Amino acid sequence: MRTFVSLLKREFRLFFQNKVLLMLFVGAPILYGVLIGAVYQKGKVTHLPIIVVDQDRSPLSKQLITMFNESEVIYVAAVLPDAFNAKQEALKHEATVVVQIPKNFDSDVNYNHSTELTLFVNAANTLTSNYASMAANVCAATLKAGIQIKAQQKKGVPGYVANQQYEPFKTTIIKQHIKSGNYLYFMLPGVLLTVLQQVMMLALALSFASEFEKGTFKELVSKSSNVLLLILVKIAPFLIMSVGIYFLYYGFSLFYRMPLEIPIGPFLLGTIFFLLAVSFIGILVSIIIPSQLKATEILMVIATPSFILSGFTWPLSQMPDWVVYISKLIPLTHYLEIFRVLVIEQGAVANVKSSILALALTTVVCFILSFVLLYLKVRKIKKENAPVVKEIE
Repeated sequence: MRTFVSLLKREFRLFFQNKVLLMLFVGAPILYGVLIGAVYQKGKVTHLPIIVVDQDRSPLSKQLITMFNESEVIYVAAVLPDAFNAKQEALKHEATVVVQIPKNFDSDVNYNHSTELTLFVNAANTLTSNYASMAANVCAATLKAGIQIKAQQKKGVPGYVANQQYEPFKTTIIKQHIKSGNYLYFMLPGVLLTVLQQVMMLALALSFASEFEKGTFKELVSKSSNVLLLILVKIAPFLIMSVGIYFLYYGFSLFYRMPLEIPIGPFLLGTIFFLLAVSFIGILVSIIIPSQLKATEILMVIATPSFILSGFTWPLSQMPDWVVYISKLIPLTHYLEIFRVLVIEQGAVANVKSSILALALTTVVCFILSFVLLYLKVRKIKKENAPVVKEIE
């Protein structure tokens, strides 16, 4: 028993001496608990933007717009006179529903003529589209109910009878990008791209850390002291192999019968910056942390919650500002935005310009830091070897 207690004390002492392990075991549950709690704290989505195409511009249409704005779930981000730029406005404001109020809406309702509202629902995100479309539909039905009850009461029908005889608005709901209504089509690309980011980061975390740990960095520098070449040599195999991963993912799309319509040019540009940003983050950590285990542990902490923070399933607009700032530092957040807009929503390049620029900025910053730190390590090795060279001469 005494031996067991002694060994147990030793293990606790070793545990508390390992700062990385201590941070992971104690800090990770606290960190993830705070992050996930903050992300889903509201428990429901509210204040979702919608676009209204008001072709009637009547008191009744304005009343309906007011009702939209008074809803807890939705608000009107823009009111357009026609549907010409409705799609671009919806992408600009990240609106999932476009409500089209037809001409003569007010007069048709007053004279009991057939009329209807049309709801164009962007189903790229099933969560937000369902919430927003239901809220818009409830507002429209409530307005119609009030009008019908008043009309019945004017005819002398008692209030309690009129309340039972109303009919809600006839509403036509047109779902766009309906493929993502299939949850597999929505989730599979997001999860696979998350896995790709994690695999790339963890693999490149070992790139220079393994050289430092095994003592082979001097040998590497003796073969070439060109810092740029050393970085390119480390990331090139993974960039080449990632091409095969993308073909594999495309094979999955064919196997599961969910063909992807991909705009090659802009999506390829976003993909290149994404892979470079992830690669240089891995390289940077690998240079800073000269231990393979510690480097992978740190990147695991960064990469694990990235899908939750990316805004792909739970919108960024529903998260606290400080969580949004963290999510914007993760390449996956911007890349999934590019994927959603270009591939699922078939949007224009202008709608993902900020995401592409964010990935480019991450790439440049991490590359410069990696280059500077590696240059200092290479120079240190060359200085250490310089006296030896002189003695031999």
